[in-house]
Amino acid sequence: MSNVFIDYSKNVGKIKIMHAVNNGPSVSRGDQTRGNQNAYKAAKIPYARTHDAAFYNNYGGEHTIDVEAIFRNFDADVNDPNSYDFACTDRYISEIFEFGTKPFYRLGSRIEHEVKKYHTLPPKDFQKYAEICEHIIRHFTEGWDNGFRYDLEYWEIWNEPDLDPDDSTNKKCWGGTAVQFAEFYTVVSTHLKKCFPHLKIGGPSLAWSRDWLKKFFEDTYKFNNNKRIPLDFISYHWYGCKPRELAEKGTEIVSVVKEAGYTNFESILNEWNYVKGWTDEFIYTIKSIISMKGAAFTAACMLAAQNNPDIDMLMYYDARPCGFNGLFDMYTLEPLKGYYPFVMFSRLYDIKEQNEATSDDLDVYVASACNGEKCATMISWFTDDDNEVKKTVKIKFNGRDMSGAKISLLDENHTMNDYYDSEIKDNEITISLKRNSVILIEN
Repeated sequence: MSNVFIDYSKNVGKIKIMHAVNNGPSVSRGDQTRGNQNAYKAAKIPYARTHDAAFYNNYGGEHTIDVEAIFRNFDADVNDPNSYDFACTDRYISEIFEFGTKPFYRLGSRIEHEVKKYHTLPPKDFQKYAEICEHIIRHFTEGWDNGFRYDLEYWEIWNEPDLDPDDSTNKKCWGGTAVQFAEFYTVVSTHLKKCFPHLKIGGPSLAWSRDWLKKFFEDTYKFNNNKRIPLDFISYHWYGCKPRELAEKGTEIVSVVKEAGYTNFESILNEWNYVKGWTDEFIYTIKSIISMKGAAFTAACMLAAQNNPDIDMLMYYDARPCGFNGLFDMYTLEPLKGYYPFVMFSRLYDIKEQNEATSDDLDVYVASACNGEKCATMISWFTDDDNEVKKTVKIKFNGRDMSGAKISLLDENHTMNDYYDSEIKDNEITISLKRNSVILIEN
């Protein structure tokens, strides 16, 4: 038996943003009624990172978000509004806002898996690239070129520059060397922070390499005249099948950033998902992502990261219709099992105040929120062992009478349906869970 203890009388901090995603809703258009915008809004997703939006036609496809999609001729006049094409990006950004989410804007290019690379090569003029980014930001935050005055504070520079080694013949995200990227990032980040001291400028959207990050800080320090570059947030990625390793990744990255001399920055893990393997086990991975197993994994990662002070925000990859989308069916756009952990965690986030919650089982993850008026506890049993069948979990409560609490169950047979098989008596309950289950207890 696994034991969980909830103490609603002990506050341990704030509920953080663990339920952000990559990309926004797919909005139905014209006489096509297929869309997920209403379900997307109901999940109360706080932020949507815009990376890889260019893969999806409903967002605007190759005409959307990426710097080269907006500024299509690099030799054009950087100060001339006619050099910019904001049409598709304007609509996409406005729809993210319309359905209750704030964009987290990635400046750069989508990943390029094609045999020839077009937009991931180093720009031929780093300063001009920085000025193009400046005008994109001014368009969305200051109204430049018939633009907007959005509250859009996060601006991320590039994506996964460390994904491929310097001698790779198939560099999918940064076609130059690590030293070239350090120079590029130095130029762009210092220019943008000078132009927009009130906005959050960060990156570099690290794929995985701690050693690469250490060298990055060393090189940017040199390129910036022996001064640290501005860094409002560090962004990085993790894919795997052990939620506790996701949390440990945050601690690993934060330690590198602190070693480089930074003390005031946000730690944002803005790509993550279940991956058993990228080769022989990739089909199994995709099937898991869209299953109840993927849903329990998603919930477990949210709860593990919530309990790690070295992670400030999680952004699931991906809410865009694709193989990595465990929220919505790729074809019907209807919610999958993986949609509901976002709904559940939003209940905790609405309460804001985290209270003490512990588990004596490493596969049972828990986080809890209570502000005196409302309380909610979220528990996920995730196992990567497909031979396990059931688990019994005993939950004890302190600091609040839970006799009238609502218990919602998410498993193979329940989709946040009330759990009627058990009730809370004497402030404790014993629940028998099927493999990979999530429960939400609200009072």
